[in-house]
Amino acid sequence: MNIQGWAEIALTLGLAVVLGWPIGVYMSRVWNGERTWLDTVLKPVEGLFYRAAGVDPTRSQGWLGYAGALLAFNLTGFLLLYAMLRLQGVLPMNPQGFDGVSPHLAFNTAVSFVTNTNWQSYSGETTVSTFSQMVGLTVQNFVSAATGATIAAALARAFIASRGEGVGNFWADLTRTSLYVLLPIAFIVAVALAGLGVVQSLAASAQATTLEGGSQTISLFPTASQLAIKQLGINGGGVFGVNSAHPLENPTPLTNLITAISVNVLGWAAFFAFGRSVLAKKDVRALVVAAILLLGAAGSALYVIESQPAPALVAAGVDTSAGNMEGKEVRFGVPSSVAWAAQTTGASNGSVNSMHASYMPLGGAVTMFLMQLGEILPGGIGSGVAVMVLMAMLAVFVAGLMVGRTPEYLGKKIEAREIQFAMLVVLVVPLSVLGFSAAAAVLPEALASLLNKGPHGLSEILYAYTSATGNNGSAFGGLSANTPWWNTTLGLAMLLGRFVPAVAVLAVAGALVAKPRLAPSVGALPTHGPLFIGLLIGVILILGGLQFFPALSLGPIVEHFDMLQVTARF
Repeated sequence: MNIQGWAEIALTLGLAVVLGWPIGVYMSRVWNGERTWLDTVLKPVEGLFYRAAGVDPTRSQGWLGYAGALLAFNLTGFLLLYAMLRLQGVLPMNPQGFDGVSPHLAFNTAVSFVTNTNWQSYSGETTVSTFSQMVGLTVQNFVSAATGATIAAALARAFIASRGEGVGNFWADLTRTSLYVLLPIAFIVAVALAGLGVVQSLAASAQATTLEGGSQTISLFPTASQLAIKQLGINGGGVFGVNSAHPLENPTPLTNLITAISVNVLGWAAFFAFGRSVLAKKDVRALVVAAILLLGAAGSALYVIESQPAPALVAAGVDTSAGNMEGKEVRFGVPSSVAWAAQTTGASNGSVNSMHASYMPLGGAVTMFLMQLGEILPGGIGSGVAVMVLMAMLAVFVAGLMVGRTPEYLGKKIEAREIQFAMLVVLVVPLSVLGFSAAAAVLPEALASLLNKGPHGLSEILYAYTSATGNNGSAFGGLSANTPWWNTTLGLAMLLGRFVPAVAVLAVAGALVAKPRLAPSVGALPTHGPLFIGLLIGVILILGGLQFFPALSLGPIVEHFDMLQVTARF
């Protein structure tokens, strides 16, 4: 560890927050239908979409109509992507000559990209054609991210309404977020990345001569365009199997910094957009502070853990001055690797520039724990802040129980209905993660896919279902997931983790929109000060993370002590 490493981590995490503030102001204007500097160009395009679809963007929907439109849109996207993957062998723009993928892999992949997870049971450069990458996966990277943003926009309207009739129009929110936010920012980032050396090609491959004089075939794809939206949309799935560790996807320290910042910047922007939209900037700023404290603590813990050498290497007399470099790119080192790991697992992104399975056991536990908190640091675009708001509701509910008052948050009374749906969001994660993990731990067809036995094998199982349910998409490594069991169950976990919370948040919005907006009362708990921030962090850790401690104890924590015990024998 050194001051340069700490500065690198702080810079990466801090820039995402700083840049997220002005983008959040702009995003709020888009959500609220206010005038933007892109109106002259994009208003006609927006209107064309509405006319083609027969949508009246001014008609506000109730929460059930909004949720129904969201589910219908995503179901259609799933069916189209599934068909595209199955038929890619006869579709154009397939210079690689790839056949259609198997039914269970097509199901898993279609669910993965529709749910903003981007879990990949395949290696992109050997499985998915250029057409499927561009028309299928990249398009879903845009609209799945926009879907998450619509959830936060609807919830924001519910807080500012006073006995309102609806939560907004899903089709308008989806269209405006895609056109005005995601598309222009992704275009700028894609051009910058292509200029910095990220490959952007429609060719299947290129032939290169190695330093030894041999010939090597290098796969090529339109990578820069997909890379930009996979990061900005907090998606994470890469064109190449090793993701952002690949030199054609992440060739320089500058591209590493740009893409690392892109992982979180729109997630933080959604927080600031929500605060401006609900006219409660200070209260939402408290949510940001709580998230930064948790993410910063996790990033610091990872740096401390991974800066320590593997005990077995020390015992063997190997030079370990660089820390634990197993699974990490030498050109990035420990600081850039752990900063990325913290950001990608704190968000629902899933891209990696190092292999998390090769982290020290406690380092792997930290990455898992970040996802198990609910993907709220800052999580996905809109979905992260929406779940964080539910956590804040639970915090004021707990405080209300202690003082015997009806809890209030952002001018709305929080009653039984809101708490019931908030708890549904909290409980669906452990039910999915622990339920599927328990089944996988005893079924031979599931265990056959593990590379390791014992506690590390359990970590492979836990990480996979945690990543899927949290709509993260990163993999622990070692697990051969391209089997009917894993593709099917991981797909179901993704669906549970995405749409149960989405519908629950919209149900909360439906309950809040019918309530009058109240002026702050003297006895109400202030929701912007240090006391509330501490209470919120406690609720997140207890309700979000503590449920997983027994499972983590049997996996990475036991592995940690096993490692120490093995070292003691040298």
